[in-house]
Amino acid sequence: MSTRSFDNPYSDFDSQKSLENNVKTRELTAKIQTKIDELLGRLEDVEPTLDHHDYSIYTGTTGIALLLYHLSKTVDGPTSQQRHLLAAKTIVDRSLNSLKGRRQSFLCGDAGPLALAAVIYDVLGEKKRSKDFLKRLHGLHVDVLDPAIPDEMLYGRVGYIYSLLFIQKHLGTQAADQAIINKVLHYTVRSGQDLAERERSDAPLMYRWHDKTYLGAAHGLAGILYILMQFSGEEHKATLEKLVQPTIDHLMTLKLPSGNWPSSVESGDKDRLVQWCHGAPGWVHMFIKAYQVFRSDKYKTAALTCVDVTWERGLLRKGYGICHGTAGNAYVFLALYNLTGEERHLYRALKFAEWCCDYGKHGCNTPDRPYSLFEGMAGTIHLLIDVLHTDQAVFPAFEL
Repeated sequence: MSTRSFDNPYSDFDSQKSLENNVKTRELTAKIQTKIDELLGRLEDVEPTLDHHDYSIYTGTTGIALLLYHLSKTVDGPTSQQRHLLAAKTIVDRSLNSLKGRRQSFLCGDAGPLALAAVIYDVLGEKKRSKDFLKRLHGLHVDVLDPAIPDEMLYGRVGYIYSLLFIQKHLGTQAADQAIINKVLHYTVRSGQDLAERERSDAPLMYRWHDKTYLGAAHGLAGILYILMQFSGEEHKATLEKLVQPTIDHLMTLKLPSGNWPSSVESGDKDRLVQWCHGAPGWVHMFIKAYQVFRSDKYKTAALTCVDVTWERGLLRKGYGICHGTAGNAYVFLALYNLTGEERHLYRALKFAEWCCDYGKHGCNTPDRPYSLFEGMAGTIHLLIDVLHTDQAVFPAFEL
C-alpha cells in the first residue's frame, strides 16, 4: 500500500462492453449531481466567512468565483446563469479591493482577479468597467518583464500569459493586446534559451524555480511548454520546431520505469508524486498539445502512458483537490476523452468522480484551504460538473 495513494478499487474498462454496461451511468450521474448540489450548498454557506485577504485563484476566494463563472455556463435557464454570475461578481468585487500588486500570475497574483472581473463584467453588459480591468491587466506586463520574476505557471511569466489567453478565449482574440503577449512570450523564450546555454543543457530551453529544475505543470517545464505551444502561427514556427519540440523530446528521455516522470531533474529516479503539480498528470496536457501541434503519435502515446499511471496511482491521500488531489488527476481522463472520444477514458473519469462523491470519507489529509479551488472543495465541485458536461471540461486556470 502506498503512503501517497489508495489502492484503486475499481475494475478497469471492459472494451467488450458499452459504457453503460461498464458503469450504471444514469445512477452515477444522479449521484454526482446530488453531490454537486450538496457541496455547492456547503460552499455557498461558508464563503462569506472565509479569509478574503487571500484573493488568489489558487487558494483564495477568487477561485470560488471562477467556479461560479464556470457553473453559469453549464446550468439551464438565464435565471440560474445570472444568479451564479452575480454571485461570482460579488466575490470578485471584494477581491479587487484587496489587490496587493506583488504578483502578476493568473493563479497567485493580481492578474487572475482582474482577468476574471473583465470577463464577468463584460458578460453582464458592463463593458466600460470590463475595459478598465483589461487596462489594469495589460499594465501588469511591465512588472512581468522584471528579470527577478520566474517563468513558471504558478507565480511567473507564463501565468501572466495565461491571463491574457483566458481573456482571448472568453472575450475574443481582439480583447487582449497581442503585442504585449508577444513581448512577454519572447522574453520567456529568451530566458529559457539563456539558461540552457549557460548550463550547456541537452535541451534548447531550460527553466528553474527556486534553484531547482522543476519538470511538472505548476513550477516546471511541462506547464511552460504547454503555454508556449498555444502560439502556432507562422511567426512562432521556428520557436516551436527548433526550441519547443526538441525540449519536449529531451524531457521524454527522463521517463521513469513506472511510466511516471520525476518532479525535478534534481530528484533523479525518485518515483513519488502522481499529481497535477508534480508528476505524470501535469504532463498530459503538454503531450496532447504537442500531438496536436507536431502531429506525431509519440506524444499521444506518452499522454496515454501518463493516463495509465494516473489510473493506477491517482487516488491520492492528500485529498480531493485539483493541484495535488484526486479531482485534479481525473482531468487527465477527460482530456484524453475529449481528444479521442474513447469511452474508456470517460469511464475512468466517472470512477474517479464516484470516489470524490464519498467526499471526506476516505481519511484523506485536510488541506490548509479546504474550500479553495486548487486545494479543496471548489476544485472537487469543478471536476464533478465537468464529468457531466464533458464538452465544457477544462482543467481550471490551466487548460485552454
